[in-house]
Amino acid sequence: MRGLVRAMRRADGKLLVLGDRKGPQEYPLAGTELFTLERQLTLPFSLPALLPVNHYVRKNAGYLAAIARGAECIYETDDDNEPNAAWKPRSRTIRAGVVSGPKWCNTYRHFSDDLIWPRGFPLDQIRTRNAGKLPGATRMSAVDSPIQQGLADLSPDVDAVWRLVLDRDIRFNSAASIALKPGVWCPFNSQSTWWWADAFPLMYLPSFCTFRMTDIWRSFVAQRCLWEMDGMLSFHAAEAIQRRNQHNLMRDFADEIPGYVGNDELVKTLEDLRLERGREAASGNLVHCYEALIRREVFPAKELRLVRAWVKDLDGIRRGIFTSV
Repeated sequence: MRGLVRAMRRADGKLLVLGDRKGPQEYPLAGTELFTLERQLTLPFSLPALLPVNHYVRKNAGYLAAIARGAECIYETDDDNEPNAAWKPRSRTIRAGVVSGPKWCNTYRHFSDDLIWPRGFPLDQIRTRNAGKLPGATRMSAVDSPIQQGLADLSPDVDAVWRLVLDRDIRFNSAASIALKPGVWCPFNSQSTWWWADAFPLMYLPSFCTFRMTDIWRSFVAQRCLWEMDGMLSFHAAEAIQRRNQHNLMRDFADEIPGYVGNDELVKTLEDLRLERGREAASGNLVHCYEALIRREVFPAKELRLVRAWVKDLDGIRRGIFTSV
């Protein structure tokens, strides 16, 4: 966390820390601002009171606070990820190799010769032909990328299958950045991720799914909506070191089962949707995606109440209703 504070200082930013019922009640680290559970519930938004407690999705309250304060870019991470020496503030427009296929792109293999894949990547795609290559990558191009994922060395974000079978320290190669064209999928996580204002509506973390799926399923919804904005999701070489908090791997495995068996069908549902074009359609498209996933019983119907509260809060921020956050 001290490393994060130093990084935020270089970026002229401030670090918001989101607490929960179990705490903390204070955070005596200069350069941070703690939002305890009690403080979250005093924010002028409707969503925080609807979010479950003792749950990762309390981060949604922090997103709203940052957006209401006029943030132009939000970097999100977890307390076990420290920026490395390569970490730097990023720009929305980047130079990257553009990947046009196949449908599932294992971006980790662009940065590593090891057998490794990101959490949420379909298990039946791991050993497909050219799994270790990116045959659809073109020459370097200027890319508009409102969502960018940085990798993490040492304990990167992988699924429980990888950790149970292959677990070891990983150091990614310093390869050039890549960006995925519409129609190409890769899950991204919430551990070293950059968001620009047009994509802020897509930050919503769903509540009524397992802990290990909330940011992964968010990532699929975000990618689908991003296609309608003429933006691309991009991935960068490692910019953080994760010294992973203690996990029960069998519990992680159980939490990931809905993704192992359902991710391909989930993205097919999203692919089949007809969404509105344009950056201003992001919030509406988000709602349409969740409505479709609720019809397919990926989420229960009660998720929609939270999605609509999120969109309502964002609209209030846009119209200047919330002035003291």
